[in-house]
Amino acid sequence: MKTYSQKSSEIKREWYIIDASTLPLGKLAVVIADKLMGKSKVTYTPHTDNGDYVIVVNAKNLKATGNKMTDKMYYRHSGFPGGIKALKLEEVIEKDPSYAIKEAVKGMLPKNKLAADRLARLRVFDGAEHTHAAQNPKEIK
Repeated sequence: MKTYSQKSSEIKREWYIIDASTLPLGKLAVVIADKLMGKSKVTYTPHTDNGDYVIVVNAKNLKATGNKMTDKMYYRHSGFPGGIKALKLEEVIEKDPSYAIKEAVKGMLPKNKLAADRLARLRVFDGAEHTHAAQNPKEIK
């Protein structure tokens, strides 16, 4: 019996939609990363990018368990001495809710050459409306 290895010409991508208000941030990121990598497919091949497109709606209604809204911090640095900036999760959600979801999913993806292309297939919308109705996305419960 030979090991199956998917070719790039055999890739069939689907569209999925998920509501961010139904799951906490970490569990949401796990579901999204799984679809972006294609691990739930029978044809999963680690070195081939065969994942699907994922649309996330209601990002502004994002939930987190415990005290993560006040305790979880997002850091960035300007490159100058003393140039570190820190924002709490609740401040990030007020400013740009899609950033929190994209960073959580980015942390769940493997750090390799395929990560940027996988993350590019993630579409995050603040409200319930999205612009991909023509793709007929399947809903993830």
